[in-house]
Amino acid sequence: MIDPVPLPATVPSGATPLLTVDHLTMQFGGLLAIDDLSMVAGHSEITAIIGPNGAGKTTVFNCLTGFYKPTIGRLALHQPEGDKLLERMEGFRIAQDARIARTFQNIRLFPAMSVLENLIVAQHNKLMRASGYTVLGLFGLPGYRRAEADALELARYWLDRVGLTDRADDNAGALPYGAQRRLEIARAMCTEPVLLCLDEPAAGLNPRESHDLNEFLRFIRDEHKIGILLIEHDMSVVMKISDHIVVLDYGRKISDGTPEAVRNDPNVIRAYLGEDEDEELPPEVAADLAKGAGPSAPTEGPKT
Repeated sequence: MIDPVPLPATVPSGATPLLTVDHLTMQFGGLLAIDDLSMVAGHSEITAIIGPNGAGKTTVFNCLTGFYKPTIGRLALHQPEGDKLLERMEGFRIAQDARIARTFQNIRLFPAMSVLENLIVAQHNKLMRASGYTVLGLFGLPGYRRAEADALELARYWLDRVGLTDRADDNAGALPYGAQRRLEIARAMCTEPVLLCLDEPAAGLNPRESHDLNEFLRFIRDEHKIGILLIEHDMSVVMKISDHIVVLDYGRKISDGTPEAVRNDPNVIRAYLGEDEDEELPPEVAADLAKGAGPSAPTEGPKT
């Protein structure tokens, strides 16, 4: 049996905490979706949240980004100017003031807008401030022109990073699936976040696209010093790029640590494979886990 006592939060070795989740509980009527979760995500670290279908992974994201208000818990984003308590903030303030960006499992681009326009619209807060929240932008005032030029420069930068510069004028909906995935992450980066939350970014990607995604996320972490919170079923992605992994099962945390520690945790193996405590793993499964391939769960249906 898995220990029913909630596991304490583990601080990634050498990392400065960026996000601290304390005793997060989310209840929907009689359904306890998240049960007393505590975890820490480090600054400039990739933290993965994994677990079988229905484990509560997306519910954690929904609490962090303001879609749900937690039943109990403290969600603190640590900033130089002071902590921002996310559970007390309105959803749009979390994106605007706390600077947390998010992508979804189902792609949510503006398909009838151009690729470039999708990246410009992500910067509407800066452009609105430059316009004085009025029609001043229509008069081409210098401050607005500078803000508009900066927005274009940032959009072009991220288009280049995701290899879509030559498709800038194409409708976003006309892009191949893998390119749409990259564009959605680029759009999130145009908001200049301090924490990037990615919900199954590798879903539907082929092995080459998954490899490119790994390189792109490492680039974001290493070059832009962004903390990344990742939900992913593809263990070939999780084990290769994560600095820290949190494992959920039925809303409870069952493991928390480095990829190596999580890979060899009996609680994680049982949660994924349903093995009895006294049974040995089949040799081929043990070999997969040792290589970091891990069992890959199917794409989730209704998510908690």
